[in-house]
Amino acid sequence: MRTFFGMILGCLLTISVVYMHDSMATSTVANGSSAAQSQQIVNWDVARSEWGQMRSDLHTAWLKLKANVT
Repeated sequence: MRTFFGMILGCLLTISVVYMHDSMATSTVANGSSAAQSQQIVNWDVARSEWGQMRSDLHTAWLKLKANVT
């Protein structure tokens, strides 16, 4: 159980650090004249689209499974 919790916590920590990096890379405050050029690690629009598609697929699979059980 601790291993599973550690894996979930590690994933959440990784995603949050990448999100913070990307928000600093595109921030107008962080991109002053002396700031080094930095690019985003994740294309968040594509990630949002893929997440929505995965949720939709899971919902459809759940409904099919639920219909087959009853």
